[in-house]
Amino acid sequence: MEPVFRTLEIIAHGLVRAQGLDLRIDDEDNLPRTGGVVLAINHTSYVDFLPAAIGVYRAGRRVRYMIKAETMKYGIMRFLIKHTKTVPVDRLAGADAYRQAVQTLRDGEVVAVYPEATISRSFELKAFKTGAVRMAHDANVPIVPCIVWGAHRQWTKGHERAMGRTGLPVHVRFGPALTVDGDVQTGTDRLRTAMQDLLSTVQAGYGPHPAREFWVPASMGGGAPTLAEADRLDTEEQARRAAARAGRETSGDDAA
Repeated sequence: MEPVFRTLEIIAHGLVRAQGLDLRIDDEDNLPRTGGVVLAINHTSYVDFLPAAIGVYRAGRRVRYMIKAETMKYGIMRFLIKHTKTVPVDRLAGADAYRQAVQTLRDGEVVAVYPEATISRSFELKAFKTGAVRMAHDANVPIVPCIVWGAHRQWTKGHERAMGRTGLPVHVRFGPALTVDGDVQTGTDRLRTAMQDLLSTVQAGYGPHPAREFWVPASMGGGAPTLAEADRLDTEEQARRAAARAGRETSGDDAA
């Protein structure tokens, strides 16, 4: 029954109703009813995990996310991680998280992965990491691609939150399951192609994408940065974070 998870499901559905979201979920039957599955989701928003999880719920399953281990410093997060089979990822000990995720898949769970690793500021698909395909291969389970479109209008990098009663349309679509073999890069390329095709389908059925709107990709005439511009912004952000970390470490050494 997982009472904690059930409580979160009730809260999630309540949030969707409170926000008046036009949540549309298509082809959830592509998610196998039983057995381990890697769920590969595009990443455009801080809240795209929520509509994806509701889609998995409608398929009669529950999704286990991988989450930054830093959140473990909060008591409520430690409690939720423990009681929802979430996989904490410590960047300094990534192998442990990987092994846990593979075991969770072997235990018959749906494990969600963002192949892009970080939010795409361009709202187009970034280059994919190979982790999703490697996990699916090592656990001998399929990958189901999933596209969430519209959640980035609620909350994304560089823009104010719109988490009130917005009535925004948010669409989720699940693609056919993919099987992978030992060729990790080929499998990753196949996954990205499948997700690009799925993204184009979702965008075509979403409704108007007004010119110059911040949430519309540049390739569609919108105001979002191009992929190249977004990569530059990501690089600059990473440099700032690295400098900040170095400054903190230097301050710590000086204090010692």
